[in-house]
Amino acid sequence: MNKPFTIGITGGSGSGKTFFLQGLSSRFKAEEICLISQDNYYRPRDLQPVDENGIKNFDLPVSIDHEAFQQDLLLLKAGQNVIKTEYTFNNPLATPKVLEFRTAPIIVVEGLFVQYFEEISNELDLRVFIEAKDHVKLGRRIKRDQVERGYDIDDVLYRYQYHVMPVYERLIEPLKHNADLLVPNNSQFERALDVLVGFLKSRLSGVGN
Repeated sequence: MNKPFTIGITGGSGSGKTFFLQGLSSRFKAEEICLISQDNYYRPRDLQPVDENGIKNFDLPVSIDHEAFQQDLLLLKAGQNVIKTEYTFNNPLATPKVLEFRTAPIIVVEGLFVQYFEEISNELDLRVFIEAKDHVKLGRRIKRDQVERGYDIDDVLYRYQYHVMPVYERLIEPLKHNADLLVPNNSQFERALDVLVGFLKSRLSGVGN
């Protein structure tokens, strides 16, 4: 391939984007694919908006430094590697890692708003939307936020009801109507993953370019 093929994966919080990404990555060699998550492009905590109860809301478009995200995506597409410090939210037990994103023939970007911001969406060659039922997403969200981000259960439920779902219904869910591939992920996504992997393998081998 003469230029990287760029895929944008989005869906609601807890839909399984990261797990799908891991499955996709495992099917390719490290030099064949670059994975970059919008989770590492949140603005600093003191710049995050707060709701009427003083709770920081990480689920709004303004929470993301999409200009920096777009800039790094363009660098990767131009053949340059990117260094980024991991974003750890408020977990005091997490030590931020220094992440290196190496450009590759396949670039996969993942996050809530990768298809929402027009300037980023325009850089995508394929748009994948992952969806799941609300109770499935909530269960996954509870597990992730308690274990990885240090939130207690009341905090998780509050954020899901007042931050996550309103933004999903208003801004994220409508994006699936413009997606190239819609992946239901209530229990498994292996068949959809097989289809995507087969397509990407054919591009790597030069078939259909």
